[in-house]
Amino acid sequence: MGFKRIILKISGEALSGGGFGLDEAVVNGVVSQIAEVNKMGVDIGVVVGGGNFWRGRQGRDMDRTVADHMGMLATVMNAIALRDALERKGVCARVMTSIDITKIAEPYIYKKAERHFEKNRVVIFGAGTGNPYFTTDTAAALKACEMHADALLLAKNIDGVYDSDPKINGGAKKFDSISYLDVINRGLTVMDKTALTMCMDNKIPIIAFALNAENSIVKAVKNRSGGTIIA
Repeated sequence: MGFKRIILKISGEALSGGGFGLDEAVVNGVVSQIAEVNKMGVDIGVVVGGGNFWRGRQGRDMDRTVADHMGMLATVMNAIALRDALERKGVCARVMTSIDITKIAEPYIYKKAERHFEKNRVVIFGAGTGNPYFTTDTAAALKACEMHADALLLAKNIDGVYDSDPKINGGAKKFDSISYLDVINRGLTVMDKTALTMCMDNKIPIIAFALNAENSIVKAVKNRSGGTIIA
């Protein structure tokens, strides 16, 4: 077994299948793997983005804080959808949010999240960090640090980290492993610098892998994803 506790970061776009809203087949595929990881006895926390509904940068004429607040609400929609799908598979799950929406989710409290893990529940963290100007990448890194995760699993639309965009450059080189500083110094767009620095300072490895690969989340937990390890 690779890890005892992980934080899984999934983009909103991944849950949409590349479009708008939610693709039920994609969601079911993701939660089936999360359910399998849960049955393996691994503590799994999920941080989900909201780009399938709203991205802060869409509000070009909006105040940035207002646009980011809308993005936080979009992540909560995805978190609730994941919880529902997990519960329909018989997996106990809780949504905890960084902004108070107590009618539909629990407020994030560190000790309560720990208690959920002790009871073998999947914890889905919504609303990012609860603050504007921070991405859900940073929220995932923050939760990985707070929850003392063994690793941050970064589910992406490509199978790892390359020295250039493989969609543009057919000769792009994939890294099996790379250091945090190399990612930053090369300007590679894996995740934002705040998130990378937070993981580097707290020695949390990041595993970047392709979400759409077969059984990719389970393989990443077992450290056999074939993706890229950032450490």
